[in-house]
Amino acid sequence: MAQQTVQPTVRKQSNPKVEYYKTIWKRLRKNKAAVVGGILILFFIVTSIIGPLFTSYDPNEVDILNKVQGPSAEHWFGTDNFGRDIFTRIIHGMSLTLFVGFFSVVIGGVIGVFFGVISGYYGGVLDTIIMRVMDILLAFPGIILALAIVSVLGGSLTNVIIAVGIFSIPAFARIVRGSTLTVRKLEYIDAVRALGASDARIIFKHILPNVMSPIIVQATLRIATAVLTASGLSFLGLGAKPPTPEWGAMLSDGRSYMAEAPHMVLVPGIMIVLVVLAFNIFGDGLRDALDPKMKK
Repeated sequence: MAQQTVQPTVRKQSNPKVEYYKTIWKRLRKNKAAVVGGILILFFIVTSIIGPLFTSYDPNEVDILNKVQGPSAEHWFGTDNFGRDIFTRIIHGMSLTLFVGFFSVVIGGVIGVFFGVISGYYGGVLDTIIMRVMDILLAFPGIILALAIVSVLGGSLTNVIIAVGIFSIPAFARIVRGSTLTVRKLEYIDAVRALGASDARIIFKHILPNVMSPIIVQATLRIATAVLTASGLSFLGLGAKPPTPEWGAMLSDGRSYMAEAPHMVLVPGIMIVLVVLAFNIFGDGLRDALDPKMKK
């Protein structure tokens, strides 16, 4: 009889990074609220990009004959005090709202992460100086600090982004500093330093990749705060200027017509609530998914 040759089974080695991301995705998928938040965020982003292509009205077109009209088949969300279609203005304002939220957090995140890593890695006097400056910024409520900055710089959408970015810096700096202090004490960091690696290489190659989880979570949650703050500044007349279809400014325009046209306040108000809620619940779910203590 011919002898059969038994081939040894070779087990494929899985990529640790791929497995890590798969684990995060599984945890995130189990959180129904986070999934709903993620779907809403994706919907808002897609709508802000392609939505204006499907609107039949100009967001700034004045139609006095049809002003303060309620929702109808012609105007789904009604019209405002100038006869402008509110649905069209909501769609066009969505890109502005997300733009302000994303870019203000990018500004605050980049600067805050830089100061947080430098403070946590080098410590000493530098750490004391940076953290005391952050404590001073944290002593002011966010909206008050942003209000003061915009009052100095002047009211505009660009200055709102700068103001919201500045008051976001301390939150990122403190979180990254704490994570850097933890990672800096690990043995492999001492080993890399003993091999002659420069401080820049240690920071960018070994510390930053290990503190990205709290940065991502903080950025997601911070976008919600940024949107709310930017809308509040525009409501006070310090943000987007008329006739820009910004939701906070639309809310401000509608407050004088709350009795006869409540839709002018309800529609932009509900949209602000939905965006803030979506980023908050998605950020909470992302924090749980990225938390090492959740590993089984």
